[in-house]
Amino acid sequence: MRNRLARHALASLACVALLAPAAGADVVTDWDKVACDAVGAAKPATPAGVRVLAITQTAVFEAVNRITARYPGASGEQPANASVEAAVAAANRAVLTRLLPAGKDAVEAMYEKAMAAIPDGDARQVGIAVGERAAADVMARKQGDGFDAQESYRPVTQAGVYVATTIPAAPQWSQRKAWLLESPSQFRPGPPPTLDSALWARDYNEIKALGAKNGSTRSAEQTQIAKFWEATLPSIYHGLVRSVADRPGRDLTQNARLFAAVAQGMDDALISVFDAKYHYAFWRPVTAIRNGDIDGNDATARDASWTPLIDTPMHPEYPCAHCILSATVGTILVADANGEPLPELFTTSYMLEGVTRRWKTVDEFMQEVADGRIYDGVHFRNSTEVGTAMGRKVGALAAKTHFTGVP
Repeated sequence: MRNRLARHALASLACVALLAPAAGADVVTDWDKVACDAVGAAKPATPAGVRVLAITQTAVFEAVNRITARYPGASGEQPANASVEAAVAAANRAVLTRLLPAGKDAVEAMYEKAMAAIPDGDARQVGIAVGERAAADVMARKQGDGFDAQESYRPVTQAGVYVATTIPAAPQWSQRKAWLLESPSQFRPGPPPTLDSALWARDYNEIKALGAKNGSTRSAEQTQIAKFWEATLPSIYHGLVRSVADRPGRDLTQNARLFAAVAQGMDDALISVFDAKYHYAFWRPVTAIRNGDIDGNDATARDASWTPLIDTPMHPEYPCAHCILSATVGTILVADANGEPLPELFTTSYMLEGVTRRWKTVDEFMQEVADGRIYDGVHFRNSTEVGTAMGRKVGALAAKTHFTGVP
């Protein structure tokens, strides 16, 4: 999977660099594609990739808003003569080459192409300075956010008893300083269902049938959805945002604000969900179904050799991380629309090349993401519902922070 992701991202990044400026709505959306591809090429863990894009898009918004001053909070001196295009390119370049050094050459190539399309002169130079200052300011603010905190996960075992020796992913992630959350546990949900409940039996038997690698009851369409949402890096969600930002008539600063709100919301969503995951440490379907005879529920029959359709992510099951991300993004998109109907939403997945999935409403999109993780065999139904509810709260917080009273 990682090799496929890297090949796809490198090819996309090279293509964008050769075609700059890209045929998107504006320089903000064009560079978002470049940033997403740079993250894909670098192959970071998903939480780290989400953080990179949050820093990038925050820097872009601050750079653009310092020039256009459309929204409150523009900091620093407002330059009278500055190229917004140069500022966006400079902000992206400064963040991406610093945080993703492996992709530096490709980002530099895109930057040179972008600069060649902007007339030389004071406007370009001032724009570059604004973008670089914004990037430096945001990176300085996030320098001590806990990103590099030492992982100290303690495996659950008894003395002398073997357990799997791979350390789970991101057990320290909830220690990070958030963009918007008051604390990592601000939206921590209640516990997963008790194992003797009817709800547990419902979820257990649903995923046992739908999520199995072999002998599943999935349809061909459900299997496509499962493979599509096997993708976890942020590009799959940023593609959805671009389906809104690319509409004719969108304002460049409005798009910069939208990407910043989405990227910050996604970053905080992962802080929130990893807080809950490691607080409850609930077992994954593959563990539960292979131990169905010890959960105290007569309605959950054990299957000693059950495996999920995809590899199980290396962190606790509850709640669903994909679901909190999809609901965060969807809630922000609705808020950004400010009562206007959204266009058809669509995006692509690096796990299923050549396939574009489309949705008429945000709710359809969010439900598909939740269903996809059940079809994948990695999340129980209740976990997807709880993750979606958490995402709506994170998205509402991001919208309140960025959009309240500001059209």
